[in-house]
Amino acid sequence: MADAPSLLASLKGLRSAPTLSAAEQGQLADELMAALATCEWFTVGVMAPSAAVAVASLRALETRLSWEALELDPSGEELASIEGPVFLKANQNNGRFLVRRESGLGEGLLITGHNPVDPSAEDTWGPLPLGLFDD
Repeated sequence: MADAPSLLASLKGLRSAPTLSAAEQGQLADELMAALATCEWFTVGVMAPSAAVAVASLRALETRLSWEALELDPSGEELASIEGPVFLKANQNNGRFLVRRESGLGEGLLITGHNPVDPSAEDTWGPLPLGLFDD
């Protein structure tokens, strides 16, 4: 009998992150941490109903994973001026993030792991629930 697909793998191709029980969120976090451990740096996409929710989700992720806080890219729009649904794109390699208006997206976090030494470890995970990393 083949192994059941992991919860993390089951998210691929979804438009929005599913609602998960506390036990499922714990399982998902454990699977994600194992996958992230194989990568050197990350890009993050956050599909959220507002800029404030997107940035809060990024900050919770940074805190939980002990990442250095990324800075808002000065070439982007001021966060306070962005209304409605957004897409936040964060890049650990350059230390910055941008937020843009984007309607028609689902909701959730997408994390892409990068490993130039072992490209087979690279992947994109999600969409993960926006509150997965909240305390």
